[in-house]
Amino acid sequence: MVRVTILHPDLGIGGAERLISCYQSIQQRTLFPRNVEFRFELNQRLKLNRTFSDICTVVQWIPRSLFGKCHAFLAYLKMIIAAFYIVFFYGDADVILSDSVSAGQFVLRYLSNAKLIFYCHYPDRLLTKRESHLKSFYRVIIDWIEEYTTGLADVICVNSKFTKGVVVETFKSLQSRELTVLYPSLNTAFFDSVQSSDDLGKDIKINEKYIFTSFNRFERKKNVILALDAFAQLKSNLASDQFAKCHLVIAGGYDKKNPENIQHYEELKNHQVNLELPDNQVTFLRSPTDEQKINIIRKSRAVLYTPDREHFGIVPVESMYLGTPVIAVNTGGPRETVRDNETGFLVTQTAESFAGKMIELLQDEAKYQRLSEEGPKWVQQMFAFEAFSRKLDEIVQSVL
Repeated sequence: MVRVTILHPDLGIGGAERLISCYQSIQQRTLFPRNVEFRFELNQRLKLNRTFSDICTVVQWIPRSLFGKCHAFLAYLKMIIAAFYIVFFYGDADVILSDSVSAGQFVLRYLSNAKLIFYCHYPDRLLTKRESHLKSFYRVIIDWIEEYTTGLADVICVNSKFTKGVVVETFKSLQSRELTVLYPSLNTAFFDSVQSSDDLGKDIKINEKYIFTSFNRFERKKNVILALDAFAQLKSNLASDQFAKCHLVIAGGYDKKNPENIQHYEELKNHQVNLELPDNQVTFLRSPTDEQKINIIRKSRAVLYTPDREHFGIVPVESMYLGTPVIAVNTGGPRETVRDNETGFLVTQTAESFAGKMIELLQDEAKYQRLSEEGPKWVQQMFAFEAFSRKLDEIVQSVL
């Protein structure tokens, strides 16, 4: 028995949650040639729309922030305490895999005999602003801890070649280390199990023939405003009777306790008004169920993926598997997931570029069908459980 303990900050509404879902599903499907037991340790409990029977949560009493400040410090503190918890109560672990926050690695390296794997989604130092001298000084310490503790891992994994390049460029001390690309996986069996339905919920009434969809959390960095701009450009480029057949869905994760989610949702609604886009042709959907999401994508002519320099981006993978072409910004992870002109399009970050490809998919039925058919094949080859589990198995075995 190889015992793998996973240490994760929390389960929220983003890609990291999906990654943890992959680990659990792999355990259930026993795809490894050796007997591998996965155990999960988190430092905070959140309300989930999934059930995880083998997750243990600790240090729930520490808040995420203090009056909106000290997010990184508290996250580091929680991961360090959680690491002590693993050492004292799960000291028999052969491998400990942690992700997102590396601070706990110091405890695990010097107080545990386990081999360490760290999954870096993106350097934290690049995800924060330094608005004051005090914040800059504080971040110098936090940044040093992040780089040093990341280097303590026996294996450092990243979610894309793009992230690999950013990590090497950001953490100078790791330039001689070999970083392993481990693409997040897609639970294709779950997608297949969701029955197709035109019923998208009582609050969603879409009668138009062509649906364009944006799925992202309601955060400014996701650049969802570009989807609205592209739809407005589409309105300008099409005859009124043609545009009347089109509909835009803006959907994604929405946390009622997150101020940015609340503010940005209102910003997007106001932007729609400013663009004079008809209410009956734009739908905003906060935190849709998995079934809603899957069926909306299935009904869509294309998914508009707007983030710039996204680390990986699971939405394009989901869309391609469901046979829906993706129009994505030609930077970051989508350059590795979307095959330009084969499973979708990679374009510049402008409304004109997006609208041009939207029109192409409306008017060229043969091209739409070809892209739709190639998407599932590509995902099955590169991002299905089997590919993910083989790679993860290689990583686990390499450190034993």
